[in-house]
Amino acid sequence: PDVIIEAQFDDNDAEHGQDHLQDVLTDDMKKLSLGAGEKGEAKQDDGPKMSDPRLLPDKVLQRTAKVVCILEKKHSRAATGFIKLLADKNSELFKRCAMFSPVDHRVPRVYVSLADCPPDFVTRPEDYSNTLFICRIVDWKEDSNFATGQLAKSLGQAGEIEPETEGILTEYGVDFSDFPPEALKCLPQSLPWVISPEEMAKRRDLR
Repeated sequence: PDVIIEAQFDDNDAEHGQDHLQDVLTDDMKKLSLGAGEKGEAKQDDGPKMSDPRLLPDKVLQRTAKVVCILEKKHSRAATGFIKLLADKNSELFKRCAMFSPVDHRVPRVYVSLADCPPDFVTRPEDYSNTLFICRIVDWKEDSNFATGQLAKSLGQAGEIEPETEGILTEYGVDFSDFPPEALKCLPQSLPWVISPEEMAKRRDLR
């Protein structure tokens, strides 16, 4: 359900390109014209109109749809990315917001408050050009190209294993916090632990 299919074409169409589609369309239009003439449904001088989609074959039509309702929000609304100053330094928005650019290009760019950014970000933005941040989207207005969000935390330098891993886990909503003491008490306390002979007799060895 999360995959959007924009268009599907036959392998022959991909190999022969647009010219092949045009030839197929022309042949189909001729067949439709002849069929209409035999049935007497159209005059000989009235050929089929290209603007009528009912006369076009299904393979050349692009189906469209409109989202009318979101049943379930599956995305965590968290993303990893980088912050930078807005391009227009004379705008009123420049004094209040920074731009968050997600690493995942499926996520929109986000306006974040400068109050959430590091204190010296405005004066030294180049110091944070390679720093990964976690941002959570809180709103995305219909008339705006950019969402609005809040910076959650700084992860560290991009390219390092731990910040990158923490970013991926946060994006997918995986709880990677430490286990509580109640959960640790359920584990064997005497180490090193081995399976007892009684348990081995009841189990199937898949090692």
